[in-house]
Amino acid sequence: MVRRYNRLLVALYIASDALLAVWAFVFAYGIRFESGLIPVMHGYPPIEQYLHIAPIVAIVTPLAFQLQGIYRLRRGRSRVDDFFAVLIGSILAVVFGVMSTTYISVYYSSAAEKAQGAYEVSQIVWGIFLVLNVLFTYCSREAVRGLLERRWRAGVGLKRILIAGAGDLGRMVADRVLQHREFGFQVVGFVDDRAGGDHIGYRGLPLLGTLSEVGEIAQRERVDHLYVALPLEEHTKLLDLMEVAGRECIDVKVVPDVLQFITLRARLEDLDGLPIINVNDVPLQGFNAWLKRVIDIALSAIALVVLAIPMAIIAVVVKVTSGGPVFYAQERMGLDGRAFTVYKFRSMYEDAETEGPVWADQNDPRATPLGKWLRRLALDELPQLWNVRRGEMSIVGPRPERPFFVEQFKHRIPQYMLRHKVKAGITGWAQVNGWRGNTSLEKRIEYDLYYIENWSVTLDLKIMWLTVFRGLFQRV
Repeated sequence: MVRRYNRLLVALYIASDALLAVWAFVFAYGIRFESGLIPVMHGYPPIEQYLHIAPIVAIVTPLAFQLQGIYRLRRGRSRVDDFFAVLIGSILAVVFGVMSTTYISVYYSSAAEKAQGAYEVSQIVWGIFLVLNVLFTYCSREAVRGLLERRWRAGVGLKRILIAGAGDLGRMVADRVLQHREFGFQVVGFVDDRAGGDHIGYRGLPLLGTLSEVGEIAQRERVDHLYVALPLEEHTKLLDLMEVAGRECIDVKVVPDVLQFITLRARLEDLDGLPIINVNDVPLQGFNAWLKRVIDIALSAIALVVLAIPMAIIAVVVKVTSGGPVFYAQERMGLDGRAFTVYKFRSMYEDAETEGPVWADQNDPRATPLGKWLRRLALDELPQLWNVRRGEMSIVGPRPERPFFVEQFKHRIPQYMLRHKVKAGITGWAQVNGWRGNTSLEKRIEYDLYYIENWSVTLDLKIMWLTVFRGLFQRV
């Protein structure tokens, strides 16, 4: 029944996306040629020409969304995730639309059609279509989300979750689910071998039994998902749990203990026929690294031009209010543990570190009055755009740390040095999630490693978006 409902919902999404895409395409034509808002220099193409192309738009848009994974229904996806999925999918739809119309025009249109420009679409129309399609599609997703969330709050259609492991990791899973009831999940309880006769549970959630009783408990509690949150030494029981879950048609999700064991997108390799698992493989290699570098060069160049005047104003104010140098140069550790010099607007008094490196604090007495304001808005980091331009940093990545502190942290925090497998960034996944400045190092590393493991262009764009609307306005 659930799978049938999901198939029906996907079919409705595909149909509505196709219709909304056609509507956005026709509306874009109207804004471009009929509204009078944009001057027309080369004549008005008839609406019939664009209606003739509309079926192509109706096909390529759902196809682009499918490639972007929008139709893989999964609860727990945030509104920001939905927005960027629709944005990237719409960009792909425009690319596919341009390619399709060009291909048909070159290889399949007659000489008369070519002379009339039958398959030509204004670039401005494609641009307006992109904006409108993102707006229409995202709003439709929000309407469906709102409807589903009302059903879930009423207790209808909830997915029931059983957590294997009542330790710290299992309790962390329970906390996340309870904090996000809008995802439509309901935790029925825990199973754990180490709990003995204690059936108190956690946050009102009962301890329902041992791992060997999962099958019976799953039937009794009508469990949909089994979250395996066992400590590393108990992962040998995972195969038994998967076998039981398979018999009961339960989805199994494994929660890794990040601070004990990290496999950064493990990849299967071959050594003369012998399978080898590379547990430290990262997605930011080869073409992906080149693509990220191209994006960094383009965005840093644009940002340096756009922000040239604001940065000049900040430089003058720093010089006038506190004297001394405008910029502050400091050694940091970057890709593969190599040191480089990072640049910032000076936010401290000149003699702030005469006694050696000190960890920055929210109420740092070394900061100048202007420096406190610059730190709060992260404006002191703007000169690092030059580090990005030089290839020493990236716009998005783990924040670089000073070698003095790296030597301390790498012995204290497991997997700390794995964050140096990618370039350091001006902003990062940890920072936009609140782990910035004098906050938990363990949580910061956890988020940094998540970023390294799950890197994508979409994730980078999401972090940049959140930096503007969230990260810049968090207190240090």
